[in-house]
Amino acid sequence: MITLVIFFVLVSLIMLGIPIAVSMGLTAVLTFVFMGEAQILTMVAQRMYSSTTAFTLLAIPFFILAGNLMNTGGITKRVFRFAQALVGHIWGGLGQVNVVASMIFSGMSGSAVADAAGLGLIEMKAMVDGGYDRKFSAAITAASSTIGPVVPPSIPFVIYGSLTGVSVGKLFLAGFIPGALMGIALMAAVFVVSRIRNYPKEKRASFKELMDSAKEAALPLGTPVIIIGGILGGVFTPTEAAVVASLYALFLGLMVYREFTIKDLPKIFWEAIVHSIRVMFIISAAGFFGWLLIRQRIPEQVITSLTALTTSKATLLAIITLILLVLGCFIEGIAVFVITIPVFMPLIARFDIDAVQFGVIMTLASMLGLLTPPVGMSLYSVSSISKVPIGILSRELLPYMLGIFVVLLAVTYIPDISLILPKLVMGHG
Repeated sequence: MITLVIFFVLVSLIMLGIPIAVSMGLTAVLTFVFMGEAQILTMVAQRMYSSTTAFTLLAIPFFILAGNLMNTGGITKRVFRFAQALVGHIWGGLGQVNVVASMIFSGMSGSAVADAAGLGLIEMKAMVDGGYDRKFSAAITAASSTIGPVVPPSIPFVIYGSLTGVSVGKLFLAGFIPGALMGIALMAAVFVVSRIRNYPKEKRASFKELMDSAKEAALPLGTPVIIIGGILGGVFTPTEAAVVASLYALFLGLMVYREFTIKDLPKIFWEAIVHSIRVMFIISAAGFFGWLLIRQRIPEQVITSLTALTTSKATLLAIITLILLVLGCFIEGIAVFVITIPVFMPLIARFDIDAVQFGVIMTLASMLGLLTPPVGMSLYSVSSISKVPIGILSRELLPYMLGIFVVLLAVTYIPDISLILPKLVMGHG
C-alpha cells in the first residue's frame, strides 16, 4: 500500500510540473509525515549531503567544464569540419556528418546536453543553411547527442560506478562498441530517411581536404586517447582524468586556438557550476528518496515480486528494461540511476547478470529517456535551440529512437557486445 502511495505522490508532483529533484524530496518528506515519522526529517540534510560525497562524483563538474571549454574554444567547429570531410558524401550528407561529429565529441565531454547545446548549434545551422528541413536537423541533433554518455568518458558511467563500486575504467571500455553501434544505427536511419525525402549529399572531399581537416582536428582528437589511456595505464583515476580533460581543453582554447581569453573564463566556469549544481541537486534529492525506499523495504518487495514472476534471466532483463524505459519517460536519467540501483543490484546478482553489462543497459535505456516527453532533457534542449515544437520533434525522432532501441536489445541479450573489451584489456570476469 505504502509503495503505491509513494509512487502516486511522486508522479502527481512531476505531472504538476514541479522539478524532478523537488518532487522526489517532497515525496519523501510527505511520506515520512504521513507515516508519523516526522522526526526522521532531521536526517534530510545529512542524507542529501552523503549522497554527493563520493570521490568519483567529483568527475562530473570537471567533465561538464571540459565540454563547456570545448564548445567555447573552437574545438567543436574543428571536429565538425573533420566529420564533414570524412562522411559528408554519404547519402544524407550533413545528417551523417552530424552523427559522426557527435561520436567524436562524445569521446571528450561525456554529456548529452553539452553535445546538444554546443556542437548541436553548429550542426543545426550548417544543416538548415544546406537546405535540410529544420525538424530533420533538430531530430538528428537530439538523437546523436545521446551517443555522448555511452562513448567514454561518460558521466552516467561515473555515477553508476560510484553507486555500485564497479570499476569506472571497465565501464568506459564497455561503452565503446555499444556507442559505435548507436552511431551506425543512427547513420542507417539517416540514410533511409534521406533517400525517401531526397535530401542532398556533399561533394566527396579530396584526400588533401581530408588530411587538412584531420590535421586541424588532431589535437582535439587526442582528448579520448589521453583520458582513456591515462585511466587504463594507471596514470590517473577517472576523477583525475576529468581534471586533465578540463586542463587540456583550457590549454587548447586559450593557448593553441586562442578562441577565448582569460576574461571569458568566469562566464565559462559559471555555466559549468550551474549545470553541475543541477546534476548534484538531483543526485542528492534522489539519494534521500532512495533512503525512503530502502527504509520501507521496497527493494526487497520488488525482488520478491519479480523472482516470483519469472526464473528466466531473459524475461527478467526484458522486465527491467521495460521498467527503465517507462521511468525514463517521467524521471530524469540520473534520478532513475540513484532510485533504481539499490533495487536492481541485488536482483541482477541473484540472476548472475554482469554488473558492467547492466551499467551499459541502464545508460542506453536512459538515453531513450532523454528523447521522450515529458522529461527528456535533450528533447527540450534541442527544441528550445531549434524552435521546433516538442510534438513535431518527438514524431521526427521515431526512426532514430528505433535504431537506439535495437542497439539496447542487442546489448541486453548479447553480453559480449559490452564485455569483450573489458575482458581483453582488463581481464574482466
